[in-house]
Amino acid sequence: MRALGIDCAWVLEPQVFPDDRGTFHEWFRRREFRAATGRDLEPAQANCSVSRRGVLRGLHFSDVPPGQAKCVTCVRGAVLDVVVDVRVGSPTFGHWEAVRLDDSGRRAVFLAEGLGHAFMALTDDATVVYLCSTGYAPEREHGVDPLDPALGIAWPDGLTPVLSPKDAAAPSLARAREAGLLPSYEACRAHYERLRGEDTPLSGGQP
Repeated sequence: MRALGIDCAWVLEPQVFPDDRGTFHEWFRRREFRAATGRDLEPAQANCSVSRRGVLRGLHFSDVPPGQAKCVTCVRGAVLDVVVDVRVGSPTFGHWEAVRLDDSGRRAVFLAEGLGHAFMALTDDATVVYLCSTGYAPEREHGVDPLDPALGIAWPDGLTPVLSPKDAAAPSLARAREAGLLPSYEACRAHYERLRGEDTPLSGGQP
């Protein structure tokens, strides 16, 4: 796993093994995940979304604690996956990182609790699956306008973003901050440390 430019966001670039039957790769291994992040990911929920070309999902985040960490990959087609630092007080507050996830490179992105997440489908039937550390809780879920000019996310040229009514009505980053919706970097860091302290050391058995 390779760290991105935003604290507590990583990209996994697995080795893909092709043969005459197709391909095989490991998109999540607990031991390597723990070595890179200092914590475990015990999924409480697994999601799958299928999107037509141009669909833009996000920008979503949730209250911390408990927040919702995600490990995201694209198993069919391609998406532009974006992580945004919406943690007030973070050195990279308002910054974003984009990673192409597709069914050839088979990369995956992990983002910790408190970070914002969005992706745009680059192909029809783009299928994204992700492991979540907590279940969906609508009362704790929030959004920021993924087209906010202040964020300046470089979505692909030539595609007209297709947003849900909820995502289209999301506030700008500045308005979300004024409304007190954004998590604080201090609270997130404290939460990460608690998670590291609670995780059980790995045994010598299978990961």
